[in-house]
Amino acid sequence: MQTVGFIGGYDKSDLIIYIAKILTEMGKSILIVDSTALQKAKYVIPKMSPSKTYITNFEDIDIAVGLYSYDSLRAYLGISKDESFKYDYIFIDIDSPEAFEAFNIKDANKNYFVTTFDAYSIKRGLEILSGITEPIRIKKVFFSKDMTKEEDDYFNYITSGSKAIWDEEKIYFPFEQGDLSVLMENERASKIKFKRLTKMYKESLLYLTQEILNKPQENTKLIKIFKQIEKGVI
Repeated sequence: MQTVGFIGGYDKSDLIIYIAKILTEMGKSILIVDSTALQKAKYVIPKMSPSKTYITNFEDIDIAVGLYSYDSLRAYLGISKDESFKYDYIFIDIDSPEAFEAFNIKDANKNYFVTTFDAYSIKRGLEILSGITEPIRIKKVFFSKDMTKEEDDYFNYITSGSKAIWDEEKIYFPFEQGDLSVLMENERASKIKFKRLTKMYKESLLYLTQEILNKPQENTKLIKIFKQIEKGVI
């Protein structure tokens, strides 16, 4: 099992779900844990019961809502502390310092800090990073249409006091208004569809999925499946 942390005040739900969808088509089992204060998954993902805490399945992806630690996940699933989770990947959506400890993020296989450059996302992101008590390696994922060196330099400056150890490589999502419209339409229809997303957005999704998968021997299969997803074949 691998764990991946998606950190930040920016809304990361669609990004996480779309990556999970690609991996499920690769035959991987995925659990997404929405540990955010907003709990967006509660409102956009169809659920089986009206309870406050639950795990529901959406397009072969398990999604946990209202479960804020590994202990609560294990209790819900009825497994002991010594048992491993059955999933290939657990994706954790994080927007609070408390979640670092609850999900042992320092030991995650990969961590991504996802943000735009609006004031809320940056300031909220700084609050979250302030909760890191020991060094953690994190890669930046910037949602920015026209990324500038000045923006990156500014980000590095304002986060220089945190415990984050930033990877040199950064991942860019050149987010277009059209992508937002498609994602909102898909949310209303309770569907995960790639077809009308922009080429650049889809390329960034594929790149990030390849990195999380981290199996070069499976890249050919991944690209083939991704093309089928794009066309709506699967």
